[in-house]
Amino acid sequence: MSSAEDTVTAPLAKGRDVTVVLDFLSSVRLGVVLLCVLVVLSMIGMLIVQQNVNGFDAYFASLTPAEKAVYGALGFFNIYYSWYLKFLLLWLSLSIILASIDRFPSALKYVTSPIRSPTRAFMLGQKSNASIELRGTEDVVIDAVSIQLEKHGFTATRTDAVHTEYGVDSNGRKDFSVINEKRSIVLFGERGRINRLGAYFVHVALLTLFLGHFVALQTGFDADVRMTPGQRTEDIQLIEFNLDKKERFNVRLPFAMECTDIQQRLINPGGSIDVTNTLDWRTQLKITDPEYGNFLADVSLNAPLNYRGYRFFQAQTIPVGSARTMVLELTPEKSQEPLRVNLDRNGTATLPDGMVVKYESFQPDFTLRQGQPDTLSGDYKNPAAILQATPLGGEATRVYAFQSKLADNIPVGAPKLGYKWRLVEFEKSPFAHVLSIKYDPFHGAFIAWYFGGFGLIAALAFVFFFSHRRVWARIEKTGEDRVEVILSGHANRNPFGFEKQFDEMAADIKAAAI
Repeated sequence: MSSAEDTVTAPLAKGRDVTVVLDFLSSVRLGVVLLCVLVVLSMIGMLIVQQNVNGFDAYFASLTPAEKAVYGALGFFNIYYSWYLKFLLLWLSLSIILASIDRFPSALKYVTSPIRSPTRAFMLGQKSNASIELRGTEDVVIDAVSIQLEKHGFTATRTDAVHTEYGVDSNGRKDFSVINEKRSIVLFGERGRINRLGAYFVHVALLTLFLGHFVALQTGFDADVRMTPGQRTEDIQLIEFNLDKKERFNVRLPFAMECTDIQQRLINPGGSIDVTNTLDWRTQLKITDPEYGNFLADVSLNAPLNYRGYRFFQAQTIPVGSARTMVLELTPEKSQEPLRVNLDRNGTATLPDGMVVKYESFQPDFTLRQGQPDTLSGDYKNPAAILQATPLGGEATRVYAFQSKLADNIPVGAPKLGYKWRLVEFEKSPFAHVLSIKYDPFHGAFIAWYFGGFGLIAALAFVFFFSHRRVWARIEKTGEDRVEVILSGHANRNPFGFEKQFDEMAADIKAAAI
């Protein structure tokens, strides 16, 4: 082979290789296979408890040594953060982009440059076609056909076409020496042409879903913080998982949080504070931000807080009983008329005689350990409020207010500072709330779910429940007061429904022109 041939052949071979690779990467089959593999891996992540899920330590302990070794080696315990899942997402995204680039121009032509004046052969080549012989002038037939097209939802546009064709000899064969010009009028109607771009709406939604979660994982983190009323902090705990072990690291926030209130709405106010008896959790926070000022915010079960890229959720409670508000009954030693006092958690109240009552703590199952108040359990078996009472001009004294009536000869039940103290009622509340915090500075997860996820659902519905329907009516004069109408149509989806509509339209045109 000559050097000139070598020079020409080498670029051609390289060009073919590149084309083969691009065709492979942009093939629909490859995209479907990758998507199926992604679904299978996601299902594995749902069937195998992930290491960042509550209860993983118990699940991990229940596995056999072989299961632990195999699942751990394959990365199944943390599959959503595995390298192969990220690689698969990248590959699938690349395939979607290349497939869109390859096929979008041809799909766009259906929208920007529809076929308005097709040939006779093209029309008769459609699956739905009909040839109708009508009597009347062209104008009458055109008006009748236009009305029927609009009746069935197609706005007709008219195109006047002149085409040439060869003559026919006495034997019925084409006579190439004779060229005839023939005039025809084509009415074209369509609806739903944007549906041709539906696949690309799906592609955009998928890429948004992938990219949003990828950005959220790469730039954000998950953490939690335990909040009790009166607690103020600028730190949250970053959580890192290593199989059944959790490692926590403090992360400084650009603002301070102070818990001012926690509340638990119960189905049965007289029942426990278990999850099964709960309607909602609410944590009230006071945000102190040197850049944006101070404000109060609520974090509820179904109403998370979004602030400066941080999203606060209700994660769990510390299931030790406490009280959000309480009503105290103080019976003076020298009078039989009791005095009722409303007191909030961490709050104070002033009696008519000037005594100040301050909340110290609440024990749901009161006991004394080494002389200090404590609780035997988290249940409300023996609730008691521990208070600090300061008489006017006197010193603070610890007093106890029990819900149950105690004898006066018991030290904790004896009158103090001139009153017999009793806890009449209280609003149940947990000791603390644990807030889960997701840092997502670019709102990647929000964009992924609400634009990618819901956009994907809407795009799929648009693709499968709508279609692009096209109808052509070619009108040609064949003789004196005789007109031939060639009707044809095409739909990219639901061909059976379109065929039924087409048959009705053809019958209506035939009946309308009689």
